Amino acid sequence: MEPTAPPFVQPAAHPSSAWALLRVALACLACAGASGQAGAQFKVVGPDGKITYTDKPVAERGAQVQPVRQAGGPSAAPGGTPALALPADLRLLAERFPVTLYTSSDCAACESARKLLQQRGVPYAERSVANDDDIAALQRLTGGRSAPSLTVGAQALRGFLEADWQGLLDLAGYPRESRLPRNYPAPVATPLVARSPAPKAAPLAEAPAGAAAVPDEPAAPRAIRF
Repeated sequence: MEPTAPPFVQPAAHPSSAWALLRVALACLACAGASGQAGAQFKVVGPDGKITYTDKPVAERGAQVQPVRQAGGPSAAPGGTPALALPADLRLLAERFPVTLYTSSDCAACESARKLLQQRGVPYAERSVANDDDIAALQRLTGGRSAPSLTVGAQALRGFLEADWQGLLDLAGYPRESRLPRNYPAPVATPLVARSPAPKAAPLAEAPAGAAAVPDEPAAPRAIRF
């Protein structure tokens, strides 16, 4: 009687090998999802929650249609400048840790703050503080009423101290030397609190045609007291 061959037992995968396989599988899924989105202009969420991508608008009842932001596509940078003009690393930093400069008029330190941000190539937005509403908003945002002030993400600095500002920008990951395109425009300062338009004066009622003008009565002389 011939000896039977022992049954084949597949060796257990080493933990590190299992994690490597899992990472490869996840990467493949991510690539598959990315390929499904490539060229798509719309993300459609159906009534049943199913998500599909298409390059044509969908008029399905109850579906939510959202435009797809392509990688590297235009978006808003601080100050309203198109982020397409920013290098990829700066665009990601500006989205993760947006920088806002708060200034006031006739402020020499504010000009020094602008120069630091521009020389370092930090994309930022500038908000001007000019009235009581602006001051109250600045207090809520930065915890103080100093100009200039700076916010980097959720962190705030009050008053201009170059070493402190440089350190906070370093922590956020902003490069020390400018990587902005040469034609990148400096932001235009806008009011911290949006100004409501002044109410229009009510038009004067016109007298009916043919009506005689009534002369104003002379004012009575004021009594003189000694």
